[in-house]
Amino acid sequence: MKKVLLVIGDAAEVFDTLYPLFRVREDGHQVVVAGPEKRVYHLVQHDRHPDWDITVETPGYRLAADIAFRDIKPEEYAGILITGGRAPEYIRYDKHLIQVVRFMMEKGLPVGSVCHGIEVLATADVIRGKKVTTVAKCRFDAEVCGGVYVDQEVVVSGNIVTARTWHDNHAWMREYMKLLNGR
Repeated sequence: MKKVLLVIGDAAEVFDTLYPLFRVREDGHQVVVAGPEKRVYHLVQHDRHPDWDITVETPGYRLAADIAFRDIKPEEYAGILITGGRAPEYIRYDKHLIQVVRFMMEKGLPVGSVCHGIEVLATADVIRGKKVTTVAKCRFDAEVCGGVYVDQEVVVSGNIVTARTWHDNHAWMREYMKLLNGR
C-alpha cells in the first residue's frame, strides 16, 4: 500500500477533492489529507449558472486534514494530489507545502493538479517548460510561470498530471493512477 498526500484548504472544491480521495483508496492506497493545519476544512461546490459569467460557489462538505503541511515527511509518500477550488489561492504561500511539491518533483513521483491547483505548482516553479492544463481562468498563472498551456481534459508531462476542472476527473485520475501504480 502506497501513501498519497491530498492537499486541501478552506474552499477546496468538493468534486476536485472527494473524487481523488476515493479513487486512490479504491486501488488500496492510503490517502493522507494535508492542510495548513490539522483541523476540519470547509469544501465548496462550484457550479455554472446560465445567467452568471463566473462560477457560483456554495458550501459543501467538511473534511478533516490528517496532517499539517509543516509536519509532512515527504519521503514517506509515493505521490501528491493538489485539489482545486479557491484553496490554492492561499495555500500556495505555505513554504512547507512548496518544499513538499519540489521534493516530489525532484524524486519523479506522481504530482497531480486539477483546476486552481496549478497555482501551487506555478508557485513551486515546477511547471517551467512543461505542458499543463488548468481551468481557463488560471491559464495566466500557468503561462507566466513558464508552463505551456494546453486546453484539453488531461495532460501528462513527465510526472505531472493536470486537469482543467472536476468535469475531467475521470481522465485525470485514470492517468494519475497509471503513474502511481507504475503502469
